[in-house]
Amino acid sequence: MATEADILKALENLYGPGGVSLANAVSGVTLSGAKAFVSLAGDPAKREGWEMARVNAEKAIKALPGVEAAVVTLTAERAPGAARAHDHHHHGHSHAAPPPPQQRKGLAPALEKIRFIIVVASGKGGVGKSTTSANLALGLAAQGWKVGLLDADIYGPSAPRLFGLQGKPKVEGGKLVPPEAYGVKIMSMGFLVDENVPMVWRGPMVTQALSQMLGEVAWGDLDALVVDMPPGTGDVQLTMAQQTPIAGAVIVSTPQDLALIDARRAVAMFQKVEAPILGIIENMSYFLCPHCGGRSEIFSHGGARHDAEKLGVPFLGEAPLDMKIRETSDSGKPVVGAEPDSPQAAVYLNLAAKVKTLLETTKQRAAPNIVVG
Repeated sequence: MATEADILKALENLYGPGGVSLANAVSGVTLSGAKAFVSLAGDPAKREGWEMARVNAEKAIKALPGVEAAVVTLTAERAPGAARAHDHHHHGHSHAAPPPPQQRKGLAPALEKIRFIIVVASGKGGVGKSTTSANLALGLAAQGWKVGLLDADIYGPSAPRLFGLQGKPKVEGGKLVPPEAYGVKIMSMGFLVDENVPMVWRGPMVTQALSQMLGEVAWGDLDALVVDMPPGTGDVQLTMAQQTPIAGAVIVSTPQDLALIDARRAVAMFQKVEAPILGIIENMSYFLCPHCGGRSEIFSHGGARHDAEKLGVPFLGEAPLDMKIRETSDSGKPVVGAEPDSPQAAVYLNLAAKVKTLLETTKQRAAPNIVVG
């Protein structure tokens, strides 16, 4: 098994722009079994040269004994003690704007055959976004569409557990082959890193990993790619808005005021980057007792509908807080795939039908060129 010292030695005689040794540009190394994750600190003004250096570094690390796969990312973060003799540029910003999509080699071809890219987002965690994403993807597949699901939550990937999938994806022709479940193609960082290994990565590493999961996966012909976003309005959301022509965003919220405040922020963010809002779905809208059938509105009720009307975006429906949805998700068999005729599945099938109709009647946009100063 390769060590960090082995990786640094392999990079000693490789150089980036300005003659910087790549060993001195390393700002982070994470080893997970036979997988190596390395970040290089480079001047964002010299993107093309550093992209070539990144590719060369990946090849050198992959050639090390015991390394089966290597992921090298670029970051504007300077490695502690990194050589400065050849680099006189100021790095006052730790989060450099990614280059426009047309400058990212290999990204556009991977997305060309995807008809619609749908992001499922929320302003905060714990509102059931991943469960909604999984069942929305399955619901669209039930409409006869070819569907993929990208788990973009790098820090807390959940798709492998939701779909009961294990093992590493195969590599064919230099691209990862996404595993399938219930006819849906799925990709997640959870397939590449052990479930118990924390992803201690800075923002630029996360955005580079997302770029690779978008552009270096053999998605093939898809009607829709559903992207399960991490909570919030940060690096991943900006990367998706910049690098992909988002066909529409589905915002997930629970009914209580605290969740709705964050949902409004999510709506505002997508509106700011001119991504269409397909609508808001109220999750955990109510609880039906499995014994008496009584209805309890644990987190209040109707707040998402009210906000949707106030914001002028569609309201996509209510999903209950239901034991069957929880049980099927925990067992790796999402309810739409495992029990498509159940009333619980009907909620998501109805959501998918609405999303499909909205997508087919909404004017689409090209990916914007966003520059963050």
